[in-house]
Amino acid sequence: MEHVNPDMVDAAQGLWAQIKPIVQNMLLPWRLWQLLAILCVGAVAQLSRNLLAPRLNRWLRGRHGWPKWRLRIGILIQRKLRVILFALLAWALVIIMRNVTWPSRSHLIALAAAISSAWVAIEFLVRLIANKFLRRIIRWGAWVWVTLYFLNLSNPTAKFLDSLAIGLGDFRLSALTVIKAVVITGLLIAAARVLSRLTSASLAKNTDVSPTMRVLIAKIMQAVLLFLAIVVGLAATGIDLTGLTIFSGALGVGLGFGLQKIVSNLMSGVIILLDKSIKPGDVISIGDTFGWIDALGARYVSVVTRDGKEYLIPNEELVTGQVVNWSHTNDFVRLDIEFRASYRDDPHEVSRIAINASMTVKRVLAQRTPVCWVTAFGESGVHYMLRFWISDPQAGLTNVRGQVYLALWDAFRKRGITLPLAQTEIRLLGGAAAGAAMPGEPLATPPGEAGPSAAGSQPLKDA
Repeated sequence: MEHVNPDMVDAAQGLWAQIKPIVQNMLLPWRLWQLLAILCVGAVAQLSRNLLAPRLNRWLRGRHGWPKWRLRIGILIQRKLRVILFALLAWALVIIMRNVTWPSRSHLIALAAAISSAWVAIEFLVRLIANKFLRRIIRWGAWVWVTLYFLNLSNPTAKFLDSLAIGLGDFRLSALTVIKAVVITGLLIAAARVLSRLTSASLAKNTDVSPTMRVLIAKIMQAVLLFLAIVVGLAATGIDLTGLTIFSGALGVGLGFGLQKIVSNLMSGVIILLDKSIKPGDVISIGDTFGWIDALGARYVSVVTRDGKEYLIPNEELVTGQVVNWSHTNDFVRLDIEFRASYRDDPHEVSRIAINASMTVKRVLAQRTPVCWVTAFGESGVHYMLRFWISDPQAGLTNVRGQVYLALWDAFRKRGITLPLAQTEIRLLGGAAAGAAMPGEPLATPPGEAGPSAAGSQPLKDA
C-alpha cells in the first residue's frame, strides 16, 4: 500500500463522497416512487415506439423526391424514437407534477428528462462527423460527460482521472489529459473535415478554376486544417509540444524508410495535380485498364471502367508509367475500323457508301468528316480502312465501333456491295480419298474415279 499515490486516494475518496449522498437520496421513499415513475415512463416509451416505428417507416418510404438530408433525419428519428419518446413523456410528467400535484417530488424525473434530452441532442449533432469511429468516440464521451454534469460529478471525476498519471521527468501525462486531447482533437478534426467538404463543394461550383486546381486546393486545405486541428487540440489540453520534437524527428526518420512507397504516391499525386496531365473526367488507358477518372486521391487515382469496376491505381504508376490520355488536350478521339469488299465492286463507290453510312451514327462527328482508304489488294478482296472521330470517349469505344459496323452492313446490303469470304481450294490427288495405305504400298483408287494419270483434279471450294 505504500506505493499507492496519495493524490489518487484523495481523489477517489472525494469522488465517493459525492456519489454516496446521491445513492442515499435515491433510497428515500419519495425518490423510490420517482424511480418507479421513471421505469413506467420507459415502459410506455417502449410500447409507443413499437406502435409508431413501423408506421413511421412506411411513411418515410413513401416520401419520394425528398432530399437525402431530410430522409436521413427521418431515419435517425426512427432509430432513436425510444429515447425521444422517453424524453417527451418525462417532461410531460414533470410539467403535470409541478403544476397539478407535487412540485417538489419531481427532481429525479426532471433529471432523467434532462439527461435523455441531452443524449438526443448529442446524437443529432454527432451526425455531422463523417468518420464512424471518430463519431462513436465523441458520442460516448459526450454522453458520459453530460451524465456526470447533470449528476454534479464532473469535477470529482476530473480530479480522480487527473490523479491517474505517469511522469517522465518534467513531463506528466494523466488520464484526464488523454481524454481531453482525444475529445478536443476529435472535435477539431470533425470541424476541419466539415469545413474542407464545404470548401470542396464551393470550389466544384466555380467554373473559373480548372478541375485539377480545384482538387489541389481542396487537398491542401484539408491537410492544413487537419494539421492545425491536431496541433491546436494537443496544445489546448496543456501538452507541451516542444518536448515531442526529438521524438517526432526520430519517428519521422523511421517512417521515411518504412513508408517510401506511400510518400512516393503522395508526391506523385501532387505532381499530377500541378502538371495537369490527368484530371477528373479524363478517359485514360493504362495497361489493360480503360476507363474514366472518377476522383484524384492523395495516394491513388480512381478509374471507373465501362463494366462498373473501379480500379484504384497508385499515383506513382501514372507518373512513371505509360498512360494514354484520350482527352488530355481535347475530347476528340479518332477510331479506325477495317473491312473488305469484293473486286467486282467499284472502290470509289464502296468508299463513298462507307463514309455516308458512318455519318448516320449519332456519336460520329460530322464536322470532322470520316475518310475511307484502300489499304491493300488481298487474296479474297480489297481491304479498306474507315476513319472517323468522336468527342465522348467516356461513353465507350467498342459500342460505337459496333454501331458503325452495323451501319456499314445495312448500307452494303442495300447497295449490293459484296463482303467476300476467304475461300480455300482443296485438290484431291489420286487415291487420297481411298483411305490410308500401308508404307510402301500404292494408294487404292476408288471405283469410278480417275487415278493419278487423269487429265486433272476437280477443285472444291470451301466457303
